[in-house]
Amino acid sequence: MNDDAAARLPDPSDLFIVRGGNPLRGTVRLSGAKNSALKLMAASLLSEGRVELRAVPRIADVPVMAEVLRGLGVNVQLDPEAETATLEVDGEPRWHAPADAVTRIRASIACLGPLIGRTGRARMAMPGGDRIGARAIDLHLQGLTAMGASVIQHPGEVEVHAKDLHGAIVTLDFPSVGATENLIMAAARADGTTVIENAAREPEIQDLCRMLIAMGGSIDGIGSPTIEIEGVDRLSGVTWETCPDRIEAGTYAMAAAVTGGDVVIERVRPTELTLPLIKLRAAGVVVEEGADSLRIKAGDLDAADVVTLPYPGFPTDLQPQMMVLLTQAQGTSRCTENVFESRFSFVQELARMGADVEVDGHHAWIRGPSALHGTTLAGLDVRAGAAGTMAGLVASGETIVRDVHHVDRGYAEFVPRLQSLGADVERVPAGARDA
Repeated sequence: MNDDAAARLPDPSDLFIVRGGNPLRGTVRLSGAKNSALKLMAASLLSEGRVELRAVPRIADVPVMAEVLRGLGVNVQLDPEAETATLEVDGEPRWHAPADAVTRIRASIACLGPLIGRTGRARMAMPGGDRIGARAIDLHLQGLTAMGASVIQHPGEVEVHAKDLHGAIVTLDFPSVGATENLIMAAARADGTTVIENAAREPEIQDLCRMLIAMGGSIDGIGSPTIEIEGVDRLSGVTWETCPDRIEAGTYAMAAAVTGGDVVIERVRPTELTLPLIKLRAAGVVVEEGADSLRIKAGDLDAADVVTLPYPGFPTDLQPQMMVLLTQAQGTSRCTENVFESRFSFVQELARMGADVEVDGHHAWIRGPSALHGTTLAGLDVRAGAAGTMAGLVASGETIVRDVHHVDRGYAEFVPRLQSLGADVERVPAGARDA
């Protein structure tokens, strides 16, 4: 598939028009995980053969990551219809990443580790992405420094050199997903053994580790807080299927529950959603688990308390959606945000719809049930945009969601999938409405 086909994505200036009142019913099949696919694409920089990825979601970040990689010398072919990506480096990758593409997505920083592992050097602009709090790359750089790298800071850029990248024991101050991924990929080609302590444990990191093993890597401790990587001289090509998107699954589960619906979610791993499913059940939602499916049936919603933590804790990426659900629950719920300090920015949008939410530091109290009414919302980030759409599904009147380009970055075919479940939602050009 050519680049034009890969780039046929919705216009980022579009709006979502949502009319509430319809319970979601039916079946939805999930895409591959955004937070895995982008990192698997970056890992192709380590391979001396062709990497073929399957279940690559049709989201806006994928062609941007492809642009980053092409700037580094990777031949990238995307086929959105087949949900595949083929990536191959002809010779050694270039080491200076294209700033225009890098600054558009946070996941571009995932190229840092594999570039250091493969070429011993990298120069990258500071990555872009959602504005949900400070997400500096200090932990990435500290780990690489422990492995023998030197760091030069430029205005808006960082340059890293490692003539002799070697194994080391790296203890992370916080189980950072991005730092863990970068250090794993760098260590996969380093000389000797690297041990990462207090490593992040997310399923997407496990997916990356298993693909690297299939490429010829040596990694122990997958899914644990201590990961051990034995560097190898060469990593080969591989065909790999991206793991399911647990955040997408949780979003549809909560949308089904808050609208009084009954939805089957296919291509999901319920074991990767253990705590969110516990909280849904505590809130009165009926959850039926299959081997690779979930059935979500609405019940009488009750208040529940949620605390976000790194995996296997409750995901911060599901906190705005859960907050919407709790606005319709009987009683007072509490959400505590421990991961991103600006995640509560969405609260002001929800309050304008009539939600009774009070924020104190990193705690939010939600008193329900509240009668939500339609208004115009800003989709402040990927998850806030999805949560705002969810709120519109239960609000009276019409809700307009702006800045839906954020939603495009994390959810494949969000509006068509909601429509297939009976939602009254449409996507329209910004000029088509006096919004």
